[in-house]
Amino acid sequence: MYTCHHIERAQAASANQQANVVAPVDTVTLDETDRRRRRLLMTSDAGIDFLLELESVTLLKHNDILRLNDGRGIRVQAKPEALYEIHGSDRQHLLTLTWHVGNRHIASEIREDHVRIRHDPVIRNMLEHLGAKVCEVQAGFNPEGGAYGDTHAHHTQHHG
Repeated sequence: MYTCHHIERAQAASANQQANVVAPVDTVTLDETDRRRRRLLMTSDAGIDFLLELESVTLLKHNDILRLNDGRGIRVQAKPEALYEIHGSDRQHLLTLTWHVGNRHIASEIREDHVRIRHDPVIRNMLEHLGAKVCEVQAGFNPEGGAYGDTHAHHTQHHG
């Protein structure tokens, strides 16, 4: 059984490619929930079985490389999922909208000109009432790790 104890983060992986490090031989495509792991039997997209065994729960990010014990690499691909893309009328408005999302402890991917969150009709309604433009998109989700790194608790919001 192949094992993976080491992740090459996306930025380091691209630098290593330039240094002639062994390129990935396959990919594993997972949504954000399935990319938040510590120990799990996994199968790559082309059928390589391996055990992911890390020291702590870690968010595997898009383009990270899982380095197997035989030296081969498996590139992580973020599976597209249903998200909302939130836009403000200007930077200040977007900061305000981002604050409201963060105040509700919703996993968020923060970009320069928009924020992405999972579908949540209640949150969408709130944001639209605050003047946000909310678009439905299919994209890989790479939320921020929070104040304590990428091992933050994964909260499910219940509205009712």
